[in-house]
Parts: sequence; C-alpha cells; structure tokens
Amino acid sequence: MDKETYLKPLFKGNPITVLVLGICSSLAVTVQLKGALVMALSVTLVTAFSSLFISLLRNTIPNRVRIIVQLVVVAMFVILIDQALKAFSYDTSKMLSVYIGLIITNCIIMGRIEAFALGNKPWPSFVDGAFNGLGYGMILIIVAFFRELLGSGTLLGFQIIPASWYIENGGWYANNGLMILPPMALILLGCVVWVHRSIDKELQEQ
Repeated sequence: MDKETYLKPLFKGNPITVLVLGICSSLAVTVQLKGALVMALSVTLVTAFSSLFISLLRNTIPNRVRIIVQLVVVAMFVILIDQALKAFSYDTSKMLSVYIGLIITNCIIMGRIEAFALGNKPWPSFVDGAFNGLGYGMILIIVAFFRELLGSGTLLGFQIIPASWYIENGGWYANNGLMILPPMALILLGCVVWVHRSIDKELQEQ
C-alpha cells in the first residue's frame, strides 16, 4: 500500500472537488465550523469502518444482494453515530438535524465500498475509507471556516472579529449576511474547486 492510497483522496482524487460527490451535505452543514467538523468526522468514521466491515465479509456476500448488505452495514454505523451524538452532544445533533441520518445516502461511502473494499483486504480498505472521508471533510472545513468567519464573525462559536470593528460600535465592518445563505456555500465551493484546479494543472484536462 503506497502513499498514493493516502494522498490521492486528499488532492488529485478528492471526493468533492474532483469526483463531485457529497455536494449536498457540503452545502447544507457548513454554516458553522462546529457542524462541519462533526459531519466530517462522522463521514470519515462511517466510510472507514463500513469499508473495513465489507472487506471482511467480501468473500461471503452473494453478488445479487451485495448492495442490500452494504446499505445495512452503512446504516448500522450511521445509527451508532447518530445515537452517540444525541447522547453526548445533543445540541450538535439538533443543529445537524436530518443530515447525520442522510450520511447513508452519501455517494462517497457506497462508491469506496464498490470501487475498493470489495476487492481489497481489510486494512487497505479501512485506510482508503478513512482518507476519502478526510478528503471530504477537508473541503467542508474550508468552506465552513469562511462562511462562519465572514458571515457571523465567529469560529466554533468564539468571537474572532473584534466588537470594536463593527459599524454599530463606531467601526467599519459588518457581517456578510450572504455567507450564511445556501447560494454562498455553492459559490465558495466553486472557488475551492477553481483554486484546486489552478494549482494542479493535470486536473484542468479532466
């Protein structure tokens, strides 16, 4: 297992910016950095352990029911994470609402199971799932960083932009309300894709 397995999902094969998977959740949960971090961690755990579990079972799953088995395994891990959030971080669970449950529909998870876990051993499958989840999460965090900072003046709920800078306090700054609206998430994501492809010339030909 070479370093390409680790690095490709982060850069040249990023699930969001290159493969254009998981776009919906990247737009829906990036208003606040905390929500993006939790979603990133959740998807990473589900992708990694689902790939591991399916790889362990790959030689015993009949081909005609493999999709059903995959969905059951993914759903099991999604439910475990959802219940853990409700038990230990109810406010975050409430903030993310239905999007934790909708992880089961994330194309990245099923894509990695089909493309990698079904044909490889457990440890490489786990690593592949984990790094694809991290590649997804990295983009979520970048988008959420700018949306929360410029839209609310905070990061992780802590005030970052000094109160003295705001117009109502005699300063010059005002929060950009557009940043917390869904269309701005799409625009920021487009900017991330543009920067990514500007840096990596090979992607411009794809």
